[in-house]
Amino acid sequence: MAESEQHAEREPVTINDRRRIDPATGTVRTDFPAETGTSSEPAGSDEAPAGQSAPASEPADSDKVAELTEDLQRVQADFANFRKRTERDRAGVVAAAKASVYSLLLPVVDDLGRAREHGDLENSPLKPVADRLQQIFDEQGIVPFGEVGEPFDPQLHEAVQHTGDGDVSVVSAVYRQGYRHGERILRTAMVVVEDVPGEVSDQGAQEQPSEAGQQPEADEQQTGDQ
Repeated sequence: MAESEQHAEREPVTINDRRRIDPATGTVRTDFPAETGTSSEPAGSDEAPAGQSAPASEPADSDKVAELTEDLQRVQADFANFRKRTERDRAGVVAAAKASVYSLLLPVVDDLGRAREHGDLENSPLKPVADRLQQIFDEQGIVPFGEVGEPFDPQLHEAVQHTGDGDVSVVSAVYRQGYRHGERILRTAMVVVEDVPGEVSDQGAQEQPSEAGQQPEADEQQTGDQ
């Protein structure tokens, strides 16, 4: 009697078959009991479903794409600026090289010009060379400056003598013409500067065209008298 009561008081023993593979059929069992003290959720439930993980990863991906896009745009802008700067530097080097060559030819042009003024170039074999050189200067846009009566500009004129007591500085004599190529000054003009009153300089500027128009008439009269 006592032994039966002890057996009745004992906790019954329960045997659970936790094998995932059914030994009889060889298939995966889905009805095996969960372990004691563990969650009732099936294995792998701690991983977020694919539908729920996408919203968390999309902002990170979009930020990465935006960052890479900004880097690409920055690199493209740097390359465009580098290309423009290189082209500008190359153009500057070419212009400086041309100006250097033109400057070396200016003394030759001066000598040929003086020979032309004295009449020594008309029957000289150098006349075709002088004409061709002048044609090249005209084609390249090399313009001379430095004429009597024009306003004095210290950036264009080199004054070797300064006379007068007026309030307007003008060129009274030219020792050497200056030349420019575009915006670049190849050589300044060597001139004599005279300070004249403002009214005199204005009258001189107005009289120069009229004198130029009267000069051919005077020449025609002299030719008729002869």
